[in-house]
Amino acid sequence: MIPHNGGIPDIFSTFIINNSIYGDTMNTFPLFFKLEGRKVLIVGGGEVALRKADLLSRAGACITILAPDISHEIQALLTDDKHEFIYENYNKRYMSGARVIIAATDDETLNHEIHADATELNIPVNVVDTPPLCDFIFPAIIDRNPIVIGISSNGKAPVLARLLRARLETLIPQGYGKLAKLAGDFRSEVKSKIPTLTGRRQFWERAFEGQVSQLMFAGNETEAAAQLQADLDNTAAAIHDKAHPNAAGNTTPTLSDDSDKKATPVGEVYIVGAGPGDPELLTFKALRLMQQADIVYYDALVSPQVLDLCRRDADKVFVGKKRSNHTVAQLGINELLVNSAKEGRRVVRLKGGDPFIFGRGGEEIESLRAHGVPYQVVPGITAANAAASYAGIPLTHRDHSQSVRFVTGFLKAGAPNSNFKNFLNTDETVVFYMGLHSLARLTEGLVDAGRSADTPIAIVSNASMPNQQVLTGTLATIVAKQEDAELPTPALLIMGDVVSLHHDLAWYNQQNQNNAPSDENWLREGTTGEANKQPIDQQAHALSMVANLAMQQEDGPEQLIID
Repeated sequence: MIPHNGGIPDIFSTFIINNSIYGDTMNTFPLFFKLEGRKVLIVGGGEVALRKADLLSRAGACITILAPDISHEIQALLTDDKHEFIYENYNKRYMSGARVIIAATDDETLNHEIHADATELNIPVNVVDTPPLCDFIFPAIIDRNPIVIGISSNGKAPVLARLLRARLETLIPQGYGKLAKLAGDFRSEVKSKIPTLTGRRQFWERAFEGQVSQLMFAGNETEAAAQLQADLDNTAAAIHDKAHPNAAGNTTPTLSDDSDKKATPVGEVYIVGAGPGDPELLTFKALRLMQQADIVYYDALVSPQVLDLCRRDADKVFVGKKRSNHTVAQLGINELLVNSAKEGRRVVRLKGGDPFIFGRGGEEIESLRAHGVPYQVVPGITAANAAASYAGIPLTHRDHSQSVRFVTGFLKAGAPNSNFKNFLNTDETVVFYMGLHSLARLTEGLVDAGRSADTPIAIVSNASMPNQQVLTGTLATIVAKQEDAELPTPALLIMGDVVSLHHDLAWYNQQNQNNAPSDENWLREGTTGEANKQPIDQQAHALSMVANLAMQQEDGPEQLIID
């Protein structure tokens, strides 16, 4: 297992996952080699040698490639003067001074010879894809430099090790590397100001589980460093005051001080795009924040599969809005987010699709900013992208469409969108959100405005989910087809010549294309829908908090054009 440049602070652990069963003897013992500035000999000049050279170069090794033919890719990779290319057949003399040796040839006899020579010289050797001839094994690596995790199956199941690595990649944010480097920068100062090992451990635990780590994961490195410095100064002051309780200038409050009643720290709100429904389409960051939430406010368009990935003991409150049926008004949702954060809670606002594409995320963060509540926004895959991709309908195509327009079927306050003259460009794809219930009005308005009745249009229902259905037709025929098929919401309309590609490019869930609808549908119907599984008291609590809030009259169109 090979670390990158630089050491790992003692407070961090480097994790090795091995396939041995508890109580059994390990087949191999996990070690991390320091290879910076050390010679590594790779015998072979092809693709396998390239992969090993790439890994070893990241650890700062001085790599010698020994082969009659060395690929252009290896030469392009190893451009530093510390590396060496030897265009010769294998010779034992080139092992001199090597820290480790890699045999990356397809010549079995030669590989055995390399192994025998390396063993004679007591140099660790790895013969690629030949476990019996390996003194050490290359693990599947998760790199969060200086945190490095190696996963090994002892050569028994390397594909399984890579799959485990992929799963762990989703759980370990990139920010852990930066957090480790920050800890390294503060290590000496922490040791000088906090004299005991237990005290230092507790300090680092607070830092890694608190505001410092959250600031770092959010990309606020300067603020994270400042917060860590402030925490260290406060901890050092408390240690000093405890050791000298009667000293002048003691800053630690006594039991009689009113100052010991500290205000609850403000939490944070995460506006998270939940995507179209398939949980595998969530981003790593979305999953991480969902796993640490204290309370989750979620929409009708959040699938049960996605909601199930939230932290198990988090409070989950349904605040869905569906056309004219608003379980909680938007002003009420804004107030819920603010109040929960001011209680010191970590709040996830889980919104179907992307928060900033007809998701009213902008209104929510305006409210949070006005109340001084910190927030983060995590993009999600918007329904238009998911529906088009899973239906085999490219939103843009050089032969059919040079731009795409996202449009809502209804404006604010429930007014229908009737700006049909804006949608007559035949070189543009138009995606209608919330348009299924006004399908007849939309198609008639488009044709009356001058759009050809033969324009292709598709309805994509439950995009990306197992019960996804796609119904295609034209502006002249789609209404009648939908009356027969009765595709349910949530659904999108995609209009334009690109829809004609669906027949040839469709790849997902083919049995449900242009067929009768499934009875199963996860769209939440509010407090009375069977799909809503959350306790009634949570919804009642949310409703009671906003019972006296008036609905604001809203108007104005919403649309997004991407050229």
